[in-house]
Amino acid sequence: MTEISRAQSVDEAKTRIKQVTAADALRDMNDDTILLDVRESNEWNMAHIPGAVFIPLAEVEEKVEGLVPRERKVIVYCASGNRSAFAADSMRQMGYADVASMAGGIRGWVDAGGEIE
Repeated sequence: MTEISRAQSVDEAKTRIKQVTAADALRDMNDDTILLDVRESNEWNMAHIPGAVFIPLAEVEEKVEGLVPRERKVIVYCASGNRSAFAADSMRQMGYADVASMAGGIRGWVDAGGEIE
């Protein structure tokens, strides 16, 4: 079996998921949209998007079903868009039909004019 790098693994995950830009997320969000932050606790504590659900990437498969209904639109974000791609891919495999990774992560969100707290 051939080993692949983390970058290759991220690239493969991104081929299987939907990605949106932060500007798209800001424009298309509605009351049914859930923002899911998959960064680490220290990152969440420094800044996060108001109203986001927090589940670190390592805990997504274990906790997401209890916190995020499958029928909701979900936009997953991290710092730059790599961890969120893994989380969105896992959620897709778990049966979440309307899940996307936010390319550019929270940095892109801020650059697009999104609020943080």
